Amino acid sequence: MENKRRDFLKTACAPVVFSMFGVSMLEACSSGDDDGYGTNSPSGSEDTSDDTDADNSISIDLSSSNFSDIKEVGGWMNYTAQKMLLLRISDSEIRAFSNICPHAGANNQWSHNNSEFTCGNHNRSFNDDCSGSGLKLTCYTTKIEDNTLTVTR
Repeated sequence: MENKRRDFLKTACAPVVFSMFGVSMLEACSSGDDDGYGTNSPSGSEDTSDDTDADNSISIDLSSSNFSDIKEVGGWMNYTAQKMLLLRISDSEIRAFSNICPHAGANNQWSHNNSEFTCGNHNRSFNDDCSGSGLKLTCYTTKIEDNTLTVTR
């Protein structure tokens, strides 16, 4: 009798739990991409404005309309095609971060406010200053020359 009950619980529990919580539980911290440019940027299905080198450097043409959100100081975008959050700090500095949330791997629902990025999948916030301790977003090295942003991972 004990073995039959154990077998029943092994096979029945997962479907029961999923039916109780629904599919939203599975999607809450998904790592799904959208069109490649994120939720705070112009849409576009083809990425023609950057180039990735073998040494993990990415060159981005800042004059492209795909990157208009980061033309002004304070502007930011979720650049999902390259799995990065980009933040304009000054005329000469743009910070780049991994857009993969250290909490659960989500990368598709970010917001930025008061010097923090917030993952919309579970509302965890991360400082945008590339320093500090504890759970934080990976920060990449950046350099701007003319209208080209180079990000090195």
